[in-house]
Amino acid sequence: MVQRLEGRVAVVTGGGSGIGLATARRFASEGAKVVVADLDPATGKAAADEVGGLFVQVDVTDEEQVKALFQTTVDTYGKLDVAFNNAGISPPDDDSILTTGIEAWERVQKVNLTSAYLCCKYALPHMQANGKGSIINTASFVATMGAATSQISYTASKGGVLAMSRELGVQFAREGIRVNALSPGPVNTPLLRELFAKDPERAARRLVHVPLGRFAEPEEIAAAVAFLASDDSSFMTASNFLVDGGIAGAYVTPL
Repeated sequence: MVQRLEGRVAVVTGGGSGIGLATARRFASEGAKVVVADLDPATGKAAADEVGGLFVQVDVTDEEQVKALFQTTVDTYGKLDVAFNNAGISPPDDDSILTTGIEAWERVQKVNLTSAYLCCKYALPHMQANGKGSIINTASFVATMGAATSQISYTASKGGVLAMSRELGVQFAREGIRVNALSPGPVNTPLLRELFAKDPERAARRLVHVPLGRFAEPEEIAAAVAFLASDDSSFMTASNFLVDGGIAGAYVTPL
């Protein structure tokens, strides 16, 4: 593995499973010191131990805990180079706007959008002190496209992540800090399997729109994150990096 991240310090929220875990592994394989942040102490610590990193238990919706996460990172490793703000939820009670209650709406907004705001807010000063940095916020292809099988709060939250990433990428570009949104298509993770395992018809309805004909593997998304974290993407900021199997480019898919 090419050591593009040798000597760099990276924080991964939601690092105990799915895309976060795959990214923690990828970052470590490319030479980074990895801080795994997760609400679940069992999976989070296991991930950190596996990659030889540090585990910090954190509720990403809690401002003081998020602030402490990045301070602990800098206290431990001396700096912060990369923040992959990836934690998020997509609960079953987030559905059509006609049936989704305000409590479900607000919970998803808080975990998916407010957490990204907090992580950016408290990562940026450390990157300013370092004179450089890369922030990658997990958005989604649904931030770009509409779906009749709606998860209304999830979709809105990811649209917010995309817009915020664009603005921060512009605002901090001259300080050497890049901010990009990563927009995965459907990924073969525990979250997606939980959503669709009991409803294969719903899964098939989505899969038919993917030109590549399958869901992504977490490792494929992690490779994209590593690219955005590295100097290979040094002229990219304020962008929407779609890794979606061609969904956003498709009018019709192959037979």
